[in-house]
Amino acid sequence: MNQDIHNKVAYITGGSKGIGLGIAKILLNNGMRVAISSRNKEAAVEAAAALSNDAGKVLAIASDVSSLDAETEAVKKITEHFGGLDVLVANAGVGHFAAIDEMTPAQWNETINTNLTGVFNSVKASIDALKKTEGYIISIASLAGANFFETASAYNASKFGLVGFTQAIMLDLRKYGIKVSTIMPGSVASYFNNHVPNEADAWKIQPEDIGELVLVILKMNPRTLPSKIEVRPSRPSK
Repeated sequence: MNQDIHNKVAYITGGSKGIGLGIAKILLNNGMRVAISSRNKEAAVEAAAALSNDAGKVLAIASDVSSLDAETEAVKKITEHFGGLDVLVANAGVGHFAAIDEMTPAQWNETINTNLTGVFNSVKASIDALKKTEGYIISIASLAGANFFETASAYNASKFGLVGFTQAIMLDLRKYGIKVSTIMPGSVASYFNNHVPNEADAWKIQPEDIGELVLVILKMNPRTLPSKIEVRPSRPSK
């Protein structure tokens, strides 16, 4: 028996563009209600307006995941608006790439505070609401959480840490009926690291493809938990 996701509520951090927006589109198109957050309120509002003309189905929130107070307030707004929370998609992320002798403490701190501590904050803010619904947490990690590469010490550290964090909380939270998965994408046609998607990105995973994967996970028979999923383009770059 597949899970019925109609009218369930998802909170997607970093949901105003890229992977987060792609996930929001797919979930909305399949009957869910979504809240999307961004550090930029205008970006969140603009994205929400483009997603749906039904204001009751999409909520735009300004929140910085590096702040637990901000994420606690975001979840409060979501539960007040929708009446509960069923799914957290911890997607917000940044990347600073430099050799360690050139990396600044500010770059290191922003990467760790967003990609790792930010997920901790989103999870902590959501746990009470998710216990009530026996909900789902999905973190968007990266293949960089299993494969290290040059100039990526901060990004690798954040994503290796995120994979470990997500797998550990999966064991902590399943006794409450909360399921936890992490998705580890390879190359995605997104705005990550100031990239602007273009026609040359056709070989890459598209943001909506990650949305389709999230949908499959959420609809899977509740006895089954795909705890860690690697996903990469089916063909190499040209």
